[in-house]
Amino acid sequence: MQANNVNSVISVIPVKNFEESLSWYKKLFGRDPDVVPMEGIAEWQIVEAAWIQVSIDPENAGSTTVVIGVNDVEEQCKTCSEANVPVGDVVEYPGVIKMAEAVDPDGNKISFVQDISDSTSD
Repeated sequence: MQANNVNSVISVIPVKNFEESLSWYKKLFGRDPDVVPMEGIAEWQIVEAAWIQVSIDPENAGSTTVVIGVNDVEEQCKTCSEANVPVGDVVEYPGVIKMAEAVDPDGNKISFVQDISDSTSD
């Protein structure tokens, strides 16, 4: 694969109960999906050329982890809390990352990761 030929990334999250998951992801993203291309599939554009797709796929539900890079993991946790989306504690790997994880109704993990590798230490 040539990097200069890539123009987008879509992460597919398999779920068992589409309606329950749709409701959860609407809370997580704070809005309705950007695209519903067909029954059982919903897509959100989270940044330019990066999408999350929720898709009915009971056999594979709960087996996915999506990592979303954020500028401020604590702010993301606050946003999730305000939307009633539980997020785990912030875990810090000093000099590398801070991360927190939300788990959808099927057990798929959404990891919010803040790069702190350029932060200066005292």
